[in-house]
This record gives sequence, structure tokens and C-alpha cells, in this order.
Amino acid sequence: MKLKIVSFFGLALVFLSSCNAGKVNSDKTVFNLNLDQGLTSLDPAFARNQNVLWMTNQIFNGLVQIDDHLNIKPCVAKSWDISEDGKTYTFHLRDDVYFHDDILFKNGKGRKAVSNDFKYSFSRIIDPKIASSGAWIFNDKVDDQEAFQAPNDSTFVIQLNKPFPPFLSMLSAQYCSVIPFEVAEHYGKEFRTHPIGTGPFQFKYWKESEVLVLLKNEHYFEKDSTGIQLPYLDAVKATFIPDKQTAFMEFIKKKLDFFNSVDGSYRDDILTKGGTMTDKYKGKFKLRKGSYLNTEYLGMLVDSSLAIVKNSPLKYKKVRQAINYAINRERLVKYLRNSIGIPGNSGFIPAGMPGFNAKAVKGYPYNPEKSKELLAEAGFPEGKGMGEVTLSTTTTYKDLIEFIQGELSNVGIKSKIEVNQSASLRETIAKRQVNFFRGSWIADYADGEIYLSMFYSKNYVPIGPNYTSFNNKEFDKMYEQINYIKNDQERYKLYQKMDQLMMNESPVVPLFYDEFVNLYQNNISGLSNNAQNLLVLKNVKKQ
Repeated sequence: MKLKIVSFFGLALVFLSSCNAGKVNSDKTVFNLNLDQGLTSLDPAFARNQNVLWMTNQIFNGLVQIDDHLNIKPCVAKSWDISEDGKTYTFHLRDDVYFHDDILFKNGKGRKAVSNDFKYSFSRIIDPKIASSGAWIFNDKVDDQEAFQAPNDSTFVIQLNKPFPPFLSMLSAQYCSVIPFEVAEHYGKEFRTHPIGTGPFQFKYWKESEVLVLLKNEHYFEKDSTGIQLPYLDAVKATFIPDKQTAFMEFIKKKLDFFNSVDGSYRDDILTKGGTMTDKYKGKFKLRKGSYLNTEYLGMLVDSSLAIVKNSPLKYKKVRQAINYAINRERLVKYLRNSIGIPGNSGFIPAGMPGFNAKAVKGYPYNPEKSKELLAEAGFPEGKGMGEVTLSTTTTYKDLIEFIQGELSNVGIKSKIEVNQSASLRETIAKRQVNFFRGSWIADYADGEIYLSMFYSKNYVPIGPNYTSFNNKEFDKMYEQINYIKNDQERYKLYQKMDQLMMNESPVVPLFYDEFVNLYQNNISGLSNNAQNLLVLKNVKKQ
């Protein structure tokens, strides 16, 4: 074991000494990126934040994967069958998928990944002793670990306790990666720093908070459309510079090949108010925007049985609708975000989600006169008698909420801003101790159901994500029909109907549907472009 650690370190030093130039010797290519939020684990069972998602996606594979259009495609499973009742999923596995080499395998060579590995991996996710943050994927859909069966090496079966059409989309999550049982059992919690998967890159070195090195998997099973084996890159190097301004300067110096997200502190330097690249940087690097499955919104408690709601003007639907009409979302996106994002003038399900249709779901365009009219109808002409509403947020979003405060003031609604720490605000929202708050909902899988789940009455927090305590029998009835509609297009129509019903009742104010912004050097090609902003490096080329 000691020799192996030394070899890892020595190999890493070879890469690190020349990574800044993006070359290892003369014919090796290294993809350089920075993870400013750090990295908590390389165990897919704990892939709950973007950096862990990104890195585990390079090291591991699952049964299925998404393409750039969020379609479900084969991965380790070459095909699958779904029973007529929608509860039994039978996956037929490839026979050419091997784990990365490790000393725990016979002769140190990675063995073939088989169905028992998936049985172990999925059972591990729902094992309370592991406490995986991905347990929610299966907890209400399977009865126990017996739901996962491996009748032979190439067949894996999942038995659900009820049909759930978006299930394949959920299986594309990094939580559902396949891992080798003997390696995971041997390392236990330390598997987080000794990850062995089947992915296009294999782990070689990680000095926490400083550098991570992944090397090309020479035995990877996927090929491109011309038959060339993936990946093209020889290595991936990640640094952990916490300050985004400093990291951006490294990108400008071409020491980084890729830069994700444009921070407010230097957004104006890179982007015009129209969202295009400023003249200062034109031609120096590439900029790409695209839909990101995240809805930024304001939430309001609407359950009048709660003591905190009884004396709140937000319990009145017309007041909530008035707030929706009062906000100029176009102006918000243009001037506060340099046109990063799409004004939330439709429903809660964001642009970029399969089935999204802005014409089918009508939200609230900017109309201050209509807002004032609704306030008067609710018994609060020009806001008189409403008192002052408190809008809770975090430091990061204070400028956005100050804009909202001004918009509400324009129609007569007085408000004050309460700034909280993120963890504290999440806790008070979960305990239903705050009437009016800023929130965001990022999709864990590409199906509109995940957004509608926030308004199902049985999903009351802390058990579920119904942060507004919305309760509507008609909505619940439609939500329960989802499980029995196999056809995607028919299900999307039901989603639109539900989204419209919810918007009519207005427990939320969609502000904007988010967009990702990626910067990358001119010599980089093949980067993925998907609405989950999932980093896929197996197709990347560096000239």
C-alpha cells in the first residue's frame, strides 16, 4: 500500500509540474478547472452539490445517462424493459465495462462490472448506516433492499412498490453510480478519498483544498461516432482557489481551460446588460449561456391554520397575485443579472425542462395597475391596512430583494428585509416559521414532477418540500395521476394544467428561470451543453 501511495504522488507531481501549460510531455493534454467551493467527497453516495456531481461524473457510470437534450440514453445498461404495470424495470448490462485497476482486485487489474455491483450500490444508498444524501431516490419507491435483484451477471432488476414514470430520469443521477463492493467495503468511509469506478477518468491524487488529479481510463468502454475510444483528454486537474476573482484571473492567464458562472463582483466586466460578451474580451475566449433547471422564486406561507399566517395579509390570494403583478422581471434580469436568466412570466417549472411551454402556462406579466386593483379588491387600497411584510433572504441575494422591495413599494406594499445565514433561513423555512422568503429549486432530475412535488399537500416539510404549505384537493388529485400516465407528452400536458392551477393560487412568485454561463478557452471543443449544467469531459478535445 505504501508503494502505491508513493506512485500516486510521484505521478501527480509529473502532471502538476506541467499542467499549467496544459501539456504532459508533448503529446499529452490536461484539462484544467477550478472548484471554488471545494470538494467534500468523491463517493457518489454523497453527490449532493455541484462539485461532487462534476467530479464523480468523470469517475463513475450508472445504468443510464442524459444527453445534451436531457434524453435518457444507455450507459452500463445497453437496454431495458419496463413491465406493463410500470413497477418492474429490467436492465440488460454491457459485458465490456470494467472497474479501474486497484490492488484489491486480482492481480491489481480492474474486474468486470456486473449486476451484483448495482445491487450492492443501490442497497448501499438506502442503508441507514451509510446515510447517503441520495436515499430519497428510492425511499418511497422500494420496500427494502430485496427490491434490487441480480438474477445473473448481465441482468439487473428493480421492483418498485408503485409506478413512477420519471424513474429512469432519477437513475441518471450520480447517486446511482456503480461501485465495486470489495473496494467500498474495504475502505468504508474512506472510499470518499479512494474512489474506484468505471468512468472515463480514474482517480490518481487528491490533496484536499489544493489539487485533484484524474487520469484517462485507458480501458473505457464508450467510443465516439467514428469508433474512436473515449476520452480524448489524458488528464483532468482541478484546483481549489476559493476566491472567484482570483480564479478568473487564472482563467484570463490561460492557466484554466474552463470557468463556470459569472460572479456579481465582475459580471459587468465580462457581460453587457444585454448578456453578450463585452468588447474587452471578444475573441479572447468563448462564452456560452444555456437554460439551467433552476427556478428562483419568492415563497409565501398560505396555510391559514398556522398561527404565523392568521394575521398575515399574504393569506389572501389577491394579495399574492398583486405581488406577482408588481414585479418587473425583465428589468430585474437585465440590470441585476446582465440578462443571465429568463424572466419568470410562466409557471414554476423552468425553461429548459422537457415539456416546458410558456404559452400553455400563463403567469404574471408586469402590470402595476392590475396589482393596485387587486390590492383594493382584497381590502388594502394602495396597501393601506396591510402593515409591513417581512421578506427573508441571505446576503448573496440582498440586492435582488432590495429591488423587489422597491417594486412592492411602488404599488403601496411596505416591506422590510431580514437577512439571514443560509443554513438558518433553510431551517426556519422548513419549520414554517417565516411567511415570505426567497428560494430556489434546482432539479435533481429532468422531469417537471420534481417542481410540482413542492405543492403536493402530503409533502409538507420537514418530510417533503412543500415549503408554502399549499393544499389544494384538485392539484393533489392530478399529482396522484402522474404515476399512471406512461406517455411523456400526455404527462407534460397534465404538468401544465397543474402548474397553471398553482399559479392561479399564487403561493409563489417565480422571478426567473436560471441560465448557466460557461467560459472556456478557444482551443477547447466538445463540452457538454445540458440544462443540468452537468460537466461531461469524455467528449472534450484540447488542441
